[in-house]
Amino acid sequence: MLMGEYNHSLDAKGRVILPADFRAELGESFIITKGLDNCLFIYPQSEWEQLSVKLRQLPLAKTEARAFVRFFFAGARQVELDKQGRFLIPATLRQHASLKKDAVLIGVSNRIEVWSKDEWLKYNEEITPSVSAIAETLAELGI
Repeated sequence: MLMGEYNHSLDAKGRVILPADFRAELGESFIITKGLDNCLFIYPQSEWEQLSVKLRQLPLAKTEARAFVRFFFAGARQVELDKQGRFLIPATLRQHASLKKDAVLIGVSNRIEVWSKDEWLKYNEEITPSVSAIAETLAELGI
């Protein structure tokens, strides 16, 4: 399971270190793509395959389904770690997530999210007051 929060800097080429705690789960090669909420999603190969199957089952006739599939697949890239444990974030994905220098990598169960530090701080300021209300709603759902 992927969990935890790690702060790292991008180098001049757009590479970032993958925290050692994540490497065992991801392996040497994994998928990075556009994520929701202005971040990037990183999936282990096995999780990406499961998501791909689900996305391919969406109805082609639905505009929203086509848009969602395009969003995830068009931005997706297979990346590999270098000998220093770094991976390159493609320029288009850095732009999507407003990544310039400081990045935050967070484990979210089956994926990693990559955030610009500024966007992560802003998101946390916005969501923190709502967490109690979200928890109450989830409790009503039995979680």
